[in-house]
Amino acid sequence: MHRLAGAVTGIKRQTRQVRRGGRRPPADRHRRRVRHGRHARLPGRQHPRHRPGAAPGRPRPLGRPRRAPAARRRPVDRHRRCRRHAAYPRRPRPRRAPDGRGPGRSPGAGRSTGGAAMTATWTTLLGFPPAIRLLVVNQLGVNVGFYMLLPYLAGYLADDLGLSAAVIGLVLGVRNLSQQGMFLLGGSASDRLGARGVIIVGCALRAVGFGVFAVGVSLPALLAASVLSGLAGALFNPAVRAYLAQAAPDRRAEAFALFNVFASVGALLGPLIGSALLLVDFRAAALAAAAVFAALTVAQALVLPTQPARSSGQSVLGDWRECVTDRRFLAFTLALSAMFALQNQLYLVLPVQAEEAGGHPLAVAALFVISTVVTLAWQVPVTRWLQRRLARGPAIALGLAVMGGGFLLPLAPVDGPAGPVRLVPVLGAAVLLAGGVMIAQPFVLELIPAFARDGLTGTYFGLFYLVSGVVAAAGTTAVGRAMDDGSGTGVPMVAWLLCAALGLVSATAVWLLHHRRQLDPAPEPVASAVPA
Repeated sequence: MHRLAGAVTGIKRQTRQVRRGGRRPPADRHRRRVRHGRHARLPGRQHPRHRPGAAPGRPRPLGRPRRAPAARRRPVDRHRRCRRHAAYPRRPRPRRAPDGRGPGRSPGAGRSTGGAAMTATWTTLLGFPPAIRLLVVNQLGVNVGFYMLLPYLAGYLADDLGLSAAVIGLVLGVRNLSQQGMFLLGGSASDRLGARGVIIVGCALRAVGFGVFAVGVSLPALLAASVLSGLAGALFNPAVRAYLAQAAPDRRAEAFALFNVFASVGALLGPLIGSALLLVDFRAAALAAAAVFAALTVAQALVLPTQPARSSGQSVLGDWRECVTDRRFLAFTLALSAMFALQNQLYLVLPVQAEEAGGHPLAVAALFVISTVVTLAWQVPVTRWLQRRLARGPAIALGLAVMGGGFLLPLAPVDGPAGPVRLVPVLGAAVLLAGGVMIAQPFVLELIPAFARDGLTGTYFGLFYLVSGVVAAAGTTAVGRAMDDGSGTGVPMVAWLLCAALGLVSATAVWLLHHRRQLDPAPEPVASAVPA
């Protein structure tokens, strides 16, 4: 009976196997089980239940029904952002360096904010073409050579040559007039002759003029040196800025920010080098300054590439008439004139108050040092930060407001004798003045070419510096008159309030121009190109 039941069970099992695809060979219990799949060495050594393409595992028993495959669950993404924040772009996570200090950082970088700012400055400089790097370093040399000589010229004329105050004023006035009055001529020469040639000629004239200061002792020689040195500045100042604006049309603000950094460093190093050379003789300082400009002349003649001059299609007088009748540009220039008047207070109001508050001449040197350090460390990062967040008009207005607000700090009551405590408000005013210039100036220089059509960039720069120089001279004279009318030591309150008012009124004017869309770039018609 048991045999019959076993036979029936075997027949049923064979019937089911035939229905499923034929009878399979009986299992060999002594055959080794090997891992089956694409890595099996021999097909004959595969598992008897192996099905090609199936997942590895134990074979399914014959009597158990086949299960439907379960749906795979989506893995949890812990970094998936909330649906309501999906509209905001995700910032890519920076790849960490092997030492864990962050992307692209050297072992010393990142430990101080000032070090990171300096690294950004040098990285930005190296990212520009060689022509722009040369012009930026050229501005460093220009300011070093200029401030090696000019701050000590009046003392040399009075003490060594024995000239009267009237003659000294005549020599200095001729130099200032030759530079400020010829800016428009230098800008037109840059447009028509090419900026490269004008820059080279300007540096050469400055070298000759400073050399004449070293060897000339008569009044005609001194006047000739004043005219040559002033005309040189009128030539290369608009030309350098026009060259930068054309060489970096997409990165003008960063280029002018670097320009301001190196100019500030040169303005600090020049007096220090000049004072050291004065221990030898004034002529040694004058000859060294002339040598600096001679070296700059040779470097630019060898390295600076030529830019094609672009004709405006009209005469020089027609170019000047077009600039003078541009109401938007004239309003912008008048609104920005206070910036140069306030910059001049670093040499008038702030030194007087610093010496009175600090009680030592070194307090004046601290003003220039802290102003240069702030500019050197933060100019490029601040310009980049403002480029991403503000338009040019509001950025300029903010800078002017910071400059004007800085002159309110010395009005804060500070009791006690002369010393470091009383010097803090004056140093704070110098920091805010440097910060305001740092904020506004790159965008001012970036915006000037936007007013000019093709072929008039240098002319617009020349007119801007001409008008700004005249208005700045008038503003500085008014501040000096307010200082003379005050009683007692130090700077009177009227002078501080006048400087603050200049900055705040100028900021308001720029904001109104921006609000009325008077700072938008003008369309540039196509002009013919003439080789320089």
